[in-house]
Amino acid sequence: MTKPLKLLNIVGARPNLVKIAPLMREMKRHAEIEPVLVHTGQHYDEKLSDIFFRQMEIPAPDVNLEVGSGSHAAQTAEILRRVEPVLLDDKPDLVLVVGDVNSTIAVSLAAVKLGIPVAHVEAGLRSFDRTMPEEINRLLTDAIASYLFVTEEDAIEHLLKEGRPRESIYLVGNVMIDALRQFLPLAQKSGVGSELGLLDGNGWRKFAVLTLHRPSNVDSAEILAGLLRAINALAAVLPIIFPVHPRTQQRLADANISLHPQFRLVPPIGYLDFLCLLNSATLVLTDSGGIQEETTALGVPCLTLRDNTERPITISQGTNQLVGTHPDKIVAGAQAVLAGKGKTGRIPPFWDGRAAERIVEILLRVVPRGERRVAVT
Repeated sequence: MTKPLKLLNIVGARPNLVKIAPLMREMKRHAEIEPVLVHTGQHYDEKLSDIFFRQMEIPAPDVNLEVGSGSHAAQTAEILRRVEPVLLDDKPDLVLVVGDVNSTIAVSLAAVKLGIPVAHVEAGLRSFDRTMPEEINRLLTDAIASYLFVTEEDAIEHLLKEGRPRESIYLVGNVMIDALRQFLPLAQKSGVGSELGLLDGNGWRKFAVLTLHRPSNVDSAEILAGLLRAINALAAVLPIIFPVHPRTQQRLADANISLHPQFRLVPPIGYLDFLCLLNSATLVLTDSGGIQEETTALGVPCLTLRDNTERPITISQGTNQLVGTHPDKIVAGAQAVLAGKGKTGRIPPFWDGRAAERIVEILLRVVPRGERRVAVT
């Protein structure tokens, strides 16, 4: 009897959970797969992690490394140290990583050094901005992964230019959109609109959603002050709902800027409630890569508060616009959307809710199983 394909799946931060949910669900459909879920503990608390496991029906991790927060170097090193014994004990046929967080590169590096092949979901995305830690994680993971699953055509070109063989690259679609399509009907039943006072007798009022968390935006007092001035100006026109990332909360306090009453800071929001807000928003302002994709899938205008994006398809085909961090450009972009001149887009190819299905089919077909030889030095 053929041994099952043993897949070690890695998550570490909240965006990883949205991506791993459809993959774990699809793997569970196949008796010939033995899926193992390892949480590095890069984010692990009620709002940033636990609630996602419950709402998205992700099985409890088989292993939690409980790494916690720290500098990029310390966190990456600690993940490397703690995951190696897990890899040696489990001897998986493949390690699957998603996204671009420290857990992604750290576990990939540990696996490859032990002779275990790696599959990278969301490979080939490039901002070409090496000041972003995520860009370094993406580049290095793609350089050592054996199987590269991409969401868009541009990613294929990036990988080929970096010397990766074409036969290792697979255009499969976007697992984040798999999750969105599965959970949107449930999210639409959320009571978050009533809780935040965003509903009236005619349904949803006009409102905007804001997310800010990138160090380039929140760690610079000058840039953060400019962003807050722009959002304050918009809050005079419509409510701005801002679920505040824990890291950003202290930066806002340090900025000591008085916020407009309609600029509303709320605690971190669970996936279903946040998806409901995104789907119902008039406008979304963000520095998050994943939200650029979700708003494109939902057809909601998005202004990205960055000078670059690793997800260009959200601009070329979707609803996303890069407006940078200058207050005047942000306000002008938002005013255009509110005047009905916002960007319309279309859903990119393969963003059809079947990316996880394609990935699992490919893994079953191409990954050798049962050998599980792990190199030990």
